[in-house]
Amino acid sequence: MGDIDDIAKEKRVVFVTVGTTSFDALVRAVDTPEVKNELFKKGYTDILIQMGRGLYIPTKSTAENGSPALDYFTFSSSIADYLKSASLVISHAGSGSIFETLRLGKPLIVVVNEDLMDNHQSELAEELAERKHLYCARPQTLYKTISDMDPGSLVPYQPGDAKPVAELIYRYLGFPVD
Repeated sequence: MGDIDDIAKEKRVVFVTVGTTSFDALVRAVDTPEVKNELFKKGYTDILIQMGRGLYIPTKSTAENGSPALDYFTFSSSIADYLKSASLVISHAGSGSIFETLRLGKPLIVVVNEDLMDNHQSELAEELAERKHLYCARPQTLYKTISDMDPGSLVPYQPGDAKPVAELIYRYLGFPVD
């Protein structure tokens, strides 16, 4: 019976990314027992945090006591492989991270950094959440978002055709359109 238990414990990784910024509030929120326990209850076995320039150092741990294993790193030349292998992505509200994750069809929670001035990123995250492509949270609401989320209810993101918009801009600027 041990073989069945081993198969049932398939690795399910939560990849957390803050990009090149410092977003200690997000890293700190993920490192709380409440968030880790809720992720474990949802079946996630590992948390990997890309913490950027942040000063808060999360607590590395192995999977134990109803909590996933946690590891972290600061930067990588590419996070594409981490995104591809993730079962869930928790990201800052950078458009590159958002759209790369959505193109891969991964469940995504975008956490808005309320400390940024003129935060246009929150508008993007909130609009995509309203369209049910992702979940939107704040560091202080991350636990509740994880608790309430149902990744199966998300609507797959279909990139639009940018050609008509590009042609309109070209015409407006007086450039020839093919």
